[in-house]
Amino acid sequence: MKVKKTKLEGVLEITPPTFFKDHRGEYIETYNKDLYFDGGIKIDFLQDDISVSKKNVLRGLHGDNKTWKLISCHFGSFYLIVVNNNKDSKQYRKYESFIIDDKARKQILIPPGFANGHLVLSELAIFHYKQNTYYDRNSQFTIFWDDPEYNFDWPIDNPILSDRDAGNE
Repeated sequence: MKVKKTKLEGVLEITPPTFFKDHRGEYIETYNKDLYFDGGIKIDFLQDDISVSKKNVLRGLHGDNKTWKLISCHFGSFYLIVVNNNKDSKQYRKYESFIIDDKARKQILIPPGFANGHLVLSELAIFHYKQNTYYDRNSQFTIFWDDPEYNFDWPIDNPILSDRDAGNE
């Protein structure tokens, strides 16, 4: 397993521990608690979630102040933005973007106080994340994808959005 720091303090890029490919296909171990703990990532994950979306769907940006998330792409590709929303941080309102896909199998570890959102780049994508808390929409904050104060660099002008992400809820 390879762990790389990103420009956002606390956000890590992880290459999963086991990946094998041959003429039959692929074998991927996406998480092994002992290996992650040995690698310094001592988070007890409690819930796994998956979203399946078509091209040009943009989900988020959402976060809360208590949840660690381990994000990966099981199929396809997406453009991920992670934003520091911790008002006490020197990096408050700073963000970083990543391309996550089913080829490189990279994962992004996102700490509490950060928001994340993703745009599907492939015809279909399966977005997966592990959480160390149970989902609680009432504790979440939302940053709108087109908020002019952030000037996000999304590779799309007119994404497919939910009512919540479009500000209609």
